[in-house]
This record gives sequence, structure tokens and C-alpha cells, in this order.
Amino acid sequence: MVLSDRDIRTRLKKDLRISPFDDSCVQPSSVDLHLGDEFLIFDSHSQSLIDTKNEVKSLMKKIIIKGDEPLILHLREFILATTIEKLKIPHDLVGRLDGKSSLGRIGLVIHSTAGFFDPGFEGQATLEISNLANLPIALYKGMKICQMSFVQMTSPAQYPYGHKKLNSHYFGQKGVKGSEISSVWGKK
Repeated sequence: MVLSDRDIRTRLKKDLRISPFDDSCVQPSSVDLHLGDEFLIFDSHSQSLIDTKNEVKSLMKKIIIKGDEPLILHLREFILATTIEKLKIPHDLVGRLDGKSSLGRIGLVIHSTAGFFDPGFEGQATLEISNLANLPIALYKGMKICQMSFVQMTSPAQYPYGHKKLNSHYFGQKGVKGSEISSVWGKK
């Protein structure tokens, strides 16, 4: 069951956290989130491939945009970005992140695969942004970039995200965070 605007507002008063929060960003079944100022971009000139058995952080460089300057996302370019908002999802809700239709209609994809936020997630959302258009797209800090909806679970999670029994790589993340793919092979 997807929470309505009424239920989102009720849970925000109780145990759901979005900070900073602007009530005008509540939509009928979601909350609009804003683009932060940190980005990770692949440095494709230093490596010939991404080897999932090896740590990949060294393949990316961090860019921070200042003020009103845009980040220009070129054709077929992939970047990681972050939301301004920090989230804290209760143990009985799942967060679902989707792009804004107005951005999708110009070829901007906001998440490749990771639009699912487990119960217990805390931190800023990392976005997996791609430009499918045939022209570059200018992105600006503070623009509405995505929307988060919330799904009620049948019961609270026994081991929510961040629990010591889990290997929750992205729990409490601040800023944009790259992939922890090498950890599936037991490497850090």
C-alpha cells in the first residue's frame, strides 16, 4: 500500500524524517527531493574497464558545484549525485525513488537500478543519473530531481537496514557515495 499525501504528513510528524523538509514538496503520493552539490564522475581516461572484483572508488572523481553554476551532463554520460535531503525511513516502510516525469521527458534518467530504500535506511540518497538525450543537459543544485514514495510493509522489518547482522554499506551516508561492489567478493 503506497502512502497518500495525508499519510506521508502523518508519518512525518511521527517517525519518518526528511530534512530539510518543505511541505510544498508533498505530492499526492510522494515527496519531491532536490539535487545536492556533490557528484562522482567516472575518469574513463585512466582505466579500460570496471572490474567488479576490485574496488572502484579510484575510477571516479568528485565534483562539487558552487552557487548557481550548472553541472553539464553530456550525451550517454553516467554520474552519481546526491539529494540535499537526509532521510530516515521507519522500520515498517519502504522508500521508492523515481525520477520526475518532466526530466524523463528530456531524456534524464535519475536511477539506473537502485530506487529501493530499505526500512531503517538513514542518510542522503545517492542518485544514478544518465543522459539518454541527444543534447547535453544542465543540472543545478537545488532543482527538484526525483520523488520518493513510501510503501507500508505487512509488519516492521526484523533486521532493518543498518542492523549489525546486515552488511549495510550505505547506512548513514553523507554526500555522494560510490559503489561497494567489490565487497560482494569479500574485498573492501
